[in-house]
Amino acid sequence: MSQSNALIDLNTIPADRPVLIAGPTASGKSALALRIAQAQGGIIVNADALQVYENWCVLTARPDAADLAAAPHRLYGQVAWDAAYSVGHWLREVAALMAGPRLIIVGGTGLYFRALTEGLADIPVTPAAIRTKADALSLTEMIATLDPATAKGIDLNNRARVQRAWEVLQATGQGLAAWQADTPAPLLPLASCTALRMDAPVEWLNTRIARRFEMMLDRGALAEAQANWPRWNPNLPAMKAIGAQELISHLHGELTLTQARDAAIIASRQYAKRQRTWFRARMGDWRGIDPS
Repeated sequence: MSQSNALIDLNTIPADRPVLIAGPTASGKSALALRIAQAQGGIIVNADALQVYENWCVLTARPDAADLAAAPHRLYGQVAWDAAYSVGHWLREVAALMAGPRLIIVGGTGLYFRALTEGLADIPVTPAAIRTKADALSLTEMIATLDPATAKGIDLNNRARVQRAWEVLQATGQGLAAWQADTPAPLLPLASCTALRMDAPVEWLNTRIARRFEMMLDRGALAEAQANWPRWNPNLPAMKAIGAQELISHLHGELTLTQARDAAIIASRQYAKRQRTWFRARMGDWRGIDPS
């Protein structure tokens, strides 16, 4: 789904260093990654927590066939729809790629980039029984039991983050914040990379988000939702793709397709706003780029 992208002089990007490209949804980061790979070489590596899952291609804007043919891509669609997958899994897969050609790591999941450049605590895997119990709890119930240090450090409106913190506390008896305080050295320190942050103007990005969702519908997003409908479970991470719930609601007869489209566009814009806020707060040392 890449489009032409001429927003940066490639001469300012060293060809012998890994490149990190972070940005909100629909900001053109994948197109930039492809341009760099074609001009300088390298492997494009996914850093989007939803593009790793096999069951959504169109709806998560994974690279299409033309992009995949134009440059090597890794960590896209390699995880089963019902498999457990964490930032730790992702880091291990990135580590396995580092012995090869230079990496161009691109995505919108800030936590992946933070773990990559700042390190990640080696937290034990959560037992299945604890995860099942967590799935049945409300967000409020989980927040009420978190230790204060952890609660202060995470987005309490993000169920996935809250549930992860709750599961860690239940499984280990130690809060997530305490685990993170004992963090090993990062896999790719920021100083060793070219780190680029897409600073997309709001109105420009909102227009692109609307246009892209229309394009997703034209390319088969509704058919993807129909394929996922029989196994639909909104608690699974793989089912958190923006627009998935809205299209499933349409298939249930609860929304017209127009209503589902409009709701998905609103949800995408809200997600982009959260991403922009996160990137501004956490990525001040990254090189900002205006893609408009």
